[in-house]
Amino acid sequence: MPGLAEWEIVLRLVLAGVLGGLVGYERERHNRPAGLRTHILVCLGSALVMIVSVAGFDGRLGPVGDQGRIAAQVVSGIGFLGAGTIMRQGSAVRGLTTAASIWVVAAVGLATGIGLYMAAATATGLVLLSLFSLTRVEELVARGRCNKSLWVRAVDQPGLLGRIGTVLGDHGVGITNVSLTESNFMEAYKADTVAIELTVNIPVGFNSQRLMEQLLRVPGMLEVSWEGEDPGVCALPQDYKK
Repeated sequence: MPGLAEWEIVLRLVLAGVLGGLVGYERERHNRPAGLRTHILVCLGSALVMIVSVAGFDGRLGPVGDQGRIAAQVVSGIGFLGAGTIMRQGSAVRGLTTAASIWVVAAVGLATGIGLYMAAATATGLVLLSLFSLTRVEELVARGRCNKSLWVRAVDQPGLLGRIGTVLGDHGVGITNVSLTESNFMEAYKADTVAIELTVNIPVGFNSQRLMEQLLRVPGMLEVSWEGEDPGVCALPQDYKK
């Protein structure tokens, strides 16, 4: 390949495998669906695709063309692998971080394949920092919040969930899952109404009185209730520290 020695091609492939392996090792430690081997293969394959792409469109193997055409397909194609790592367990969705790490190592492989060693190494370092260090930060943040189920019955109309989400967001309440109630529960209501269960993430010490009042003001809202005890009585965990 003009301007690129064979040893440098080997160097780029080896470096891609090492960088991908570093990220994959962290995922392997946590027993994630895509671990060490998957990340190495994705990063190595992306680097090889970039090298072949450059060689195939630089005029050596044919007419000069856009060198990014083949490499660009890696970005979209990697989505299939990422989707395979995402699983839903009840109201929780797992595997998003692993899917993101696969996408990132693909980008690292592309950067390594084209010779951007510093960019690839820096990106890998930042990814490892995020995976190792920010997990503890997320745990501390999560300990200051709790999950509750909110039941809503309203007239079925366009934009209903959007208006509910706006009210919840104004009170610092996040939605983690939305689902319809069981069919036998739905049969108790009219056909033009919908009953929805929202799993929400609320701050500890949250007072629900104003939230309930504003939700009931949403056009078409018929009924709002919490499953179990009112979250306003939810207290800080005993071992929680500010």
